Amino acid sequence: MNFNFLSPVSDLVLAHTELLSQQTIGKKVKIHSEQNGIPDLDDVKIAIVGVKENRNDVNYIGATLNFDDIRKTLYSLFPGNWHTTIADLGDIEPGESVEDSYFALKTTTELLIEKGIIPIILGGSQDLTYANYRAYDSLQPMVNIVSVDTNFDLGDSSLPIKNNSYLGKIITEEPYNLFNYSTLGYQTYFNSQEEIDLMERLYFEAYRLGEVSKNIHAVEPIMRDAHIVTVDLKSVRAAEVGERLKFTPNGLDGKEICAITRYAGISNKVSSFGIYEYHYAPKDDITAMLISQMMWYFIEGVNCRVKDDDFVNSNNYQKYNVLVEDEELIFFKSIKTGRWWIEIPFLANLNNKLKKHTLLPCAYDDYVDATSGKIPERWYKAYRKNNF
Repeated sequence: MNFNFLSPVSDLVLAHTELLSQQTIGKKVKIHSEQNGIPDLDDVKIAIVGVKENRNDVNYIGATLNFDDIRKTLYSLFPGNWHTTIADLGDIEPGESVEDSYFALKTTTELLIEKGIIPIILGGSQDLTYANYRAYDSLQPMVNIVSVDTNFDLGDSSLPIKNNSYLGKIITEEPYNLFNYSTLGYQTYFNSQEEIDLMERLYFEAYRLGEVSKNIHAVEPIMRDAHIVTVDLKSVRAAEVGERLKFTPNGLDGKEICAITRYAGISNKVSSFGIYEYHYAPKDDITAMLISQMMWYFIEGVNCRVKDDDFVNSNNYQKYNVLVEDEELIFFKSIKTGRWWIEIPFLANLNNKLKKHTLLPCAYDDYVDATSGKIPERWYKAYRKNNF
């Protein structure tokens, strides 16, 4: 496989790894080194890729990126009872232009996903999500993105892409592969009313910080339908991170962001995962530790994946039909895991995006609401989008 864009993990990190206990992650991960080159990826399930690109950050003033502290911290942690093999492929260095960096990330991500490997992308500014998304152009026709962020990052799509406006480019540029976009943890005072209204008109999902913090378990069905998960570190409250990462006093705490990344890992659909807006600072041990624990929980989630959405065999599920107003809502519950789905019907006379009966992940609470005569909001938005 051609991974010419990747530079090896630094000798400093490798030297640090030599001193670690044999039971740590650092002793078990396959590492791209100067001496040995790209490791064999045949049995690898997860690959770490750093991207040292931040020039489209609206606040960019020439700062460089370095992921050594994150690697040293991650390597020093002990793995869970994991059965997946992890590789660290090193970093994509800044290209001559930002577009070169995008191309390198797009190509690398596409190669990994085709091989059945989940990339964990470390960035860099969050506009790299655009390059991550474009990696799916030749992989599948419709893509769902979940973004953990304080902002929607819609911006003005007619202007050059920036880390606060990449979503506008994803929506407006061909090929149009985006089906659903969900934001977790947004804070209203960071978003204009026009952007909030646009999210509503597009039938995208947006969950305020208070909603997420109040019921962190509600994140699970949202993640279960995602292909790409992108995390902006600005969504984490200032008390949890080092000086250069402090953005807002309100935000997700360490336990909440780790729970969210674990839900992302558990999702059978999630095939790429990115942590963005890292700003390197010497001796910023607390931020390195938080990111390492977020990665740890994502990997833990991947190791806990269960195939439970096979509804061909009726022995695998229970089916519930609920009449709400003029709609018959059909729910499925996995006997293996107890997780729930709701069917979105296909209207044959409409040229819709999905062309089939689609099962949308949902929560038990959605079923309870339906039995009380309330149509679940996720079903309504997906139904309208399907027939938009």
